[in-house]
Amino acid sequence: MQSSKVTIINDPIYGFITIPNGVLFDLIQHKYFQRLRRITQMGLSYLVYPGAHHTRFQHAIGCLGVMQKALKVLVGKGVVISETEQEAVLIAILLHDIGHGPFSHAMEHSIVDGVSHEDISTLFMEALNEEFNGSLTLAIQIFEGSYHRSFLNQLVSGQLDMDRTDYLKRDSFYTGMAEGNINTERIVAMLNVKDDHLVVEEKGVYTVEKFLVARRLMYWQVYLHKTGIVAEQLLTRVLKRAKELSREGEILPSSKALQFFLQNQIDSDTIKKSLDIFAQLDDYDIISAMKEWCSHKDFVLSELSKSIINRDLLKVKIRKKPFAPAKLEKHRSALMKQYSISQEEANYFVITGTISNQAYNYKKGGINILMSNGKIVDVVKASDQLSLKSLTKEVVKNYLCYPKPKR
Repeated sequence: MQSSKVTIINDPIYGFITIPNGVLFDLIQHKYFQRLRRITQMGLSYLVYPGAHHTRFQHAIGCLGVMQKALKVLVGKGVVISETEQEAVLIAILLHDIGHGPFSHAMEHSIVDGVSHEDISTLFMEALNEEFNGSLTLAIQIFEGSYHRSFLNQLVSGQLDMDRTDYLKRDSFYTGMAEGNINTERIVAMLNVKDDHLVVEEKGVYTVEKFLVARRLMYWQVYLHKTGIVAEQLLTRVLKRAKELSREGEILPSSKALQFFLQNQIDSDTIKKSLDIFAQLDDYDIISAMKEWCSHKDFVLSELSKSIINRDLLKVKIRKKPFAPAKLEKHRSALMKQYSISQEEANYFVITGTISNQAYNYKKGGINILMSNGKIVDVVKASDQLSLKSLTKEVVKNYLCYPKPKR
């Protein structure tokens, strides 16, 4: 039954956010969306920043609140947006992250093969569209970028979208990293639309500069923090090892939903049939399973699980140059000798890879500034901040994780 009461959520970032009656309220009440309460926004980053326990649910509600303000600003400036379009873009931003699995990105690289959270978000939206008698059709078009009014998609997914404006401010708040605290209110107040494309008024250029610099700093100091990197790599390998053992016929202690994904090959062709089971997965499934696996007879599974549960993580080094293969072999050989394990098993504990940071990618739409003379200029050209151009360059670093020497 459709509830008629008006819901007000008290958000620690923005204060009161009002949930309109109707489909938005009912979507929030749906079990698919309520599941986001049990999925952390920043994965295992709480192992670095103890306050980072906020959830995907909080982020989605925050995005909804920011989008409501953005629509009010745009309509107030004379941009014609129908009530149907407004509801659709609110639905799109509300559900944009609904496809995230436990601990966010770790699932995409372990027990689900080649299926991104964006793909799963689309599947959830399509399933909800059937349940809600087609009322999400326009929202899906906006989410996928197929609707003819480009600025609506840019509000949901762009270089200056309502997703980024919320997660930067929210993650900054919960981690205590003041460098990421952007002025969301002013960003929204400076938005406008020209020729159905999202623009920022010229007087907001400095606020956009601060936004891009904050994004760069948050990536290096928070999202790509070396301890967070090694924690996510360990979690990915825990799930891969668990899947490997399960495919060999071993029944690992875990929830029914997690067991299903450990025992079956789930890819882009089969995920749709498994959507309801995927919807039962959350962080608690993974944490409770790892607590059990700490005492498992398999050396790799137990040691990796204990490493995360007890926060006894691998040592990690980050530098610009790639690490020599001989260095990796040295750590692998020491591990094989110390614990009498195979090279295949040692590979789980010696990890190398790359991380990259590009605060602004103008090739993906860019951030357009509406100058006082009516011209549209990219923010890099509109800005007098010389360092802003450097933010368009992708910076790549190499990392190496390996076990700490035993005393």
